[in-house]
Amino acid sequence: MKVSLYIAVGGFALLAGCQTFDQHELPEANAQPVAIEQSAPPFYLAAEPESAEITDIWERIRQGMQLPVPDQKLVNQYRDWYIKNPKHLEIISERATPYMYLIVEELEKRHLPIEIALLPIIESAFDPSATSPNAASGLWQMTQPTAKYFGLEMNRWYDGRRDVPASTIAALDLLEYLYEKTNNNWLYALAAYNTGESRVLNAIKRNEKKGLDTDFWSLDLPKETERYVPRLLALAEVIKNADEYGISLAPIDNSPSIEVVDISNQIDLSMAASLANMTTRELQELNPSYKHKATSPLGPHTLVLPIDKSEEFKKALAETENDIRVNWLRYTIKPGDSIGKIAQQHHTSVAAIRTANGMKNNTIVAGKHLVIPVSANDKQLYAQSTAQSLPKKVKSTASSKLTHQVQPGDTLWEIAQRYKVSVKQLQAWNRLDSHAKLTLGQKLAVLAPQTPASPPAGLTVSYKVKSGDTLARIAGKFNVSVAELLEWNSLKSSQLIQPGQILKLVVDDSKLNA
Repeated sequence: MKVSLYIAVGGFALLAGCQTFDQHELPEANAQPVAIEQSAPPFYLAAEPESAEITDIWERIRQGMQLPVPDQKLVNQYRDWYIKNPKHLEIISERATPYMYLIVEELEKRHLPIEIALLPIIESAFDPSATSPNAASGLWQMTQPTAKYFGLEMNRWYDGRRDVPASTIAALDLLEYLYEKTNNNWLYALAAYNTGESRVLNAIKRNEKKGLDTDFWSLDLPKETERYVPRLLALAEVIKNADEYGISLAPIDNSPSIEVVDISNQIDLSMAASLANMTTRELQELNPSYKHKATSPLGPHTLVLPIDKSEEFKKALAETENDIRVNWLRYTIKPGDSIGKIAQQHHTSVAAIRTANGMKNNTIVAGKHLVIPVSANDKQLYAQSTAQSLPKKVKSTASSKLTHQVQPGDTLWEIAQRYKVSVKQLQAWNRLDSHAKLTLGQKLAVLAPQTPASPPAGLTVSYKVKSGDTLARIAGKFNVSVAELLEWNSLKSSQLIQPGQILKLVVDDSKLNA
């Protein structure tokens, strides 16, 4: 992943990432390392540094450092640059705050050099959304083929390279692989992370044939790689002696700051943010892996949340019905449509549409309908024709969305038979996996087969009640009647609504008030 990623920081530009996996072949399981005479020890940590009394993660990193920093020209040049530009590390240390503890924990668990925690400073300036001109992406700047090989998912909804917890696992797996293939030498492995193991191994072989030294400093490598390893070593030296060099690093608590929360199925990001008492932007900054305004319908079903918000979110999520986490769009197939075109138009995948509609292949028929999962607050939906939206009245008719409450003895198969749908459709509509167990009283969404007569159409949205809201005020805002609000939410006219309560509305976008 050859990267020329320049980031302006405090009025100056700095090369912020430099990995080259576009020219790096995928790892081969049977690749044999060359025989290399070690000129330096392999640098595995012998033991974890004691951290019981350490309160700042930077001190934990300093105490764990083991890679020798040689007196080399490039190392000294980069060290001097960092010292002369202290603002750079001050800003980046703030960006690292949510993630550094997680990275250090994973490194120590694997007994890897703690200096690897500093690689994202070089690769992406600790920006999970960073993308290079050659399509490397994420905190660790991985290309799609390499990321896929090491287990990261990537689809129309989700890019695992931008998922910090997931990409950290993949990047460290890659580094361990490179360490093994380069005869357990960390300088070789780091160089290979930048340029690929074949280039490093071939450079070693060339020196062997010429009778030259085979240590990293003697190898003929691409200029970028020759500078990559010295930059990391210089960075480690500066951070180890930050006080001496006048570098102010943002303190990072030596404790978890984020948590990966299992959400079980797809959810609109603005609703998730509301449940966590966060702004949508705050949530998106921690979850840049999601490309749209909802999590992926096909998974992974996880969210990264601040540790102090996670319990509140999990409790609120448990009280939120699956059928209001995202909305369903009823799409009328037009002549000339293909399932791929429809998937692209609605920012989803062919597989998601097929799963939601119980389709065995990609065959569609003009005039028929498809059910498509969409984000509850996606403004693009308001551009859709109301004729292609869900039925306006949510009634128990043959052409509407139904809610089935699980009764004693119910099974998915029996419920599917009752409503003349398939078990796979029930699982897709309710985000249930094949091992999911039904619970008494659980509510399941059922999209019953359509009848020839088509009722008035509208777009189903979710609304979180705010302080001071009344049913009349909400009805006026969305240009619906109070009676409809009561009907859609199974409320009585005497029933009070509470701030934080989620209401379902079926709105006509052409009649919305400004």
